[in-house]
Amino acid sequence: MRRRIAGALGVLLALGLTATPAAAHAEPVRAAPAPAGDLRSDLDAILSDPRLADAGVGVLVSDARTGAVRYARGADAPLLPASNNKLNTAAAALALLGPGYRFRTSVLAAKADGSTVTGNLYLKGTGDPTMRAAEYDALAARLAARGITRVTGDLVADDTWFDAVRTPAHWDPADLQYAYAGPISALTVSPNDDFDAGSVKVAVAPTAPGSPVGVTLDPPTSAVKLDNRAVTGPAGSASTLSVERANGSDTIVVRGSYPAGGARYETLRTVPEPTLYAADVFRAALADHGITVEGTVRRGAAPARAVRLADRASMPLSQLTTPFLKFSNNVIAEILVKSIGRKAKGKGTWEAGLPVIERYVRSLGVPAGQLEMADGSGLSRLNRTSPRDIATVLRRAQTQTWFPAWYQALPVAGDPDPLVGGTLTGRMRGTPAAGNVRAKTGTLTGVTALSGYVREPSGRRLVFSVIFNGYAGGAPKDIEDKIAVRLAGGSARAVMLQADHGSDIRLECTWTASC
Repeated sequence: MRRRIAGALGVLLALGLTATPAAAHAEPVRAAPAPAGDLRSDLDAILSDPRLADAGVGVLVSDARTGAVRYARGADAPLLPASNNKLNTAAAALALLGPGYRFRTSVLAAKADGSTVTGNLYLKGTGDPTMRAAEYDALAARLAARGITRVTGDLVADDTWFDAVRTPAHWDPADLQYAYAGPISALTVSPNDDFDAGSVKVAVAPTAPGSPVGVTLDPPTSAVKLDNRAVTGPAGSASTLSVERANGSDTIVVRGSYPAGGARYETLRTVPEPTLYAADVFRAALADHGITVEGTVRRGAAPARAVRLADRASMPLSQLTTPFLKFSNNVIAEILVKSIGRKAKGKGTWEAGLPVIERYVRSLGVPAGQLEMADGSGLSRLNRTSPRDIATVLRRAQTQTWFPAWYQALPVAGDPDPLVGGTLTGRMRGTPAAGNVRAKTGTLTGVTALSGYVREPSGRRLVFSVIFNGYAGGAPKDIEDKIAVRLAGGSARAVMLQADHGSDIRLECTWTASC
């Protein structure tokens, strides 16, 4: 379950992102008796669940300090990792871009005299996913504060920091209208405080029975059109509402019936061209501040010697890693891939960035040829890795200077605060794993994963990675939870009882179209 992160800076500081590496290791040790039973026997019993009978099963548990293996089953099998892929992307980004890396959005002009920009006004981006309507408004306000009231030329959106390929060709086309598969651009807009860049919020409100529903976009934009075919149904009637944008279309179609008296319904849909979306939102902000653009809005490159009139820097990567990993934000992952490519190879492309990430992961000890990264988020079904490789990255990360930011950004089991619990907020509550397990979730159809850190009762930290592919029925996240609870100190019997009684397990929001 994801939540807004307004005022996130103060919360992030409260989470300890300014801690030193030593402080990150200085966790209180829970006093608890060692669980009864042999670990191998207990985990074998958990993994004997019939849902896994024909599945690809990979599990590795090791000592976080020494690497000594405590349990392994299918640990070297190449499996589809889903969002566990983000562990590689986050590690490489923190190492190669640096914890202090910031995205910058600039407003430029070839010539500005007093109140007039003679010629074009340029909006240049470097991929900042934290640019919301408010940030574009702040840029416009700075121009107005300089006394600018008129632009004689066009508003030119410069997205050349990245290439113009918006989504990987191997992503499922059925996903592309949903915010978890948003288009990637060096200029974009996030409609919310979760930084779902490249999407717009569609809000539906009932009116009088028999009348069209009210539909609005937030932020308001002409980058997409609305085709409202939905009507307000009788009070108490069932909703048949649908909100769809066909691939290649710039029109969001709202159909069906929504009951009178119903609560306002909100959902997100991607835009076909994020660059022009950003420019459109910025042009509206300019108008709000009394600045007239006489020309049109278009894409293009800013002159090399353009004068900088205003700019905005994002929060540092050390802080952005929290919404990235806590909420499993796919768009941030892909923006980081292209940013790494731009820094390392001078090209903001997947083709440039992904090999650099793989090379960095190999430097942490993952064997050459073992890892296959087709994207940075894990949405692609061409990704492959093994539990042993993920565990290697988790263990080696502990020695890096950026580890505190990485560790704090991982979801914490059972914590009700979404900025702490993230995708694990509703899992493992009331067990020894709650407040203990810090791990990255992963979910695709037929794929589930959980990898991270846990303290056993002695206080010793373990690294674990669990990946299941091709299981029977729904995602067996309860099996992942049983393993994590057992490692945290729950007895085998207690783990079984906890799972049988349910643990409020929720699917990772970024993989469900309803989010």
